Amino acid sequence: MSTKHTTPSDEDLTAFIDGELTAEDAAQIEAIVKEDESVAERLEFLARASLPFEQAFAPLLQEAPREKLERMLEAIPAREDPKAVSAPAASRRRFLAALAASLVAGIAIDRAVLGLGRGFSAKDESSEWRAVVADYISLYTAETLAGPTPAGESQAAQLAPLDDKLGLSLSPEAVSLPGVDFKRALLLQYDGKPLAQIAYLDPETGPMALCIVQSDAGPKAPDLESRKGMNVVYWSNGRHAFMLIGRIPGSRVQELAESVRSRL
Repeated sequence: MSTKHTTPSDEDLTAFIDGELTAEDAAQIEAIVKEDESVAERLEFLARASLPFEQAFAPLLQEAPREKLERMLEAIPAREDPKAVSAPAASRRRFLAALAASLVAGIAIDRAVLGLGRGFSAKDESSEWRAVVADYISLYTAETLAGPTPAGESQAAQLAPLDDKLGLSLSPEAVSLPGVDFKRALLLQYDGKPLAQIAYLDPETGPMALCIVQSDAGPKAPDLESRKGMNVVYWSNGRHAFMLIGRIPGSRVQELAESVRSRL
């Protein structure tokens, strides 16, 4: 941050949350938050979101190219600003080093990754959770979900913990998508609530996910939106909110959503 009038970056805000800023920079953030509602909302969002990216990206973390990352970091010139060197706030070099270390060690980098998402209000919780999901699903590639499709028994075993935490009754048949391969089911967490993610791999368009979170917002008919270059169909019943997301044409994702919705 160079001046008090500069809008803080997500790196600045996460450093503020983690107590890594100097007293002067922290005071600047506090002043901006009081004056700028959008910055206050962004700070609240980054502070509240806590998805376990270590679990979601375990296969990639295990294969992180440590030597290549270290060479990239060595090529970044050090900053000459004495104040920047002495301050405990993370510089660009330090931030990249921390990110690389997180990839190598398998440490959850939830706040760093969540900093990629912008342009929505943290006050709209029903929209917020979909934005968070879109942020991390946008990082998935076909290689993320590579490998054989689990057998029915394995699928059922992966779905069982989701049933217990969300009060659902999921089965491989209930969550199957015609023409799309089931890959894995994960239990994540968002804002203190369990979040179920069922990941699929479409042979033509790549990764897809059906995500479910507990919600008392009441029933809502299916609707279509676009996030991070992906199409999303979302709906809710009396107890849960659902979303189906992927880089798939809108008409096709609507068909798939209606198919799975009729079985849930």
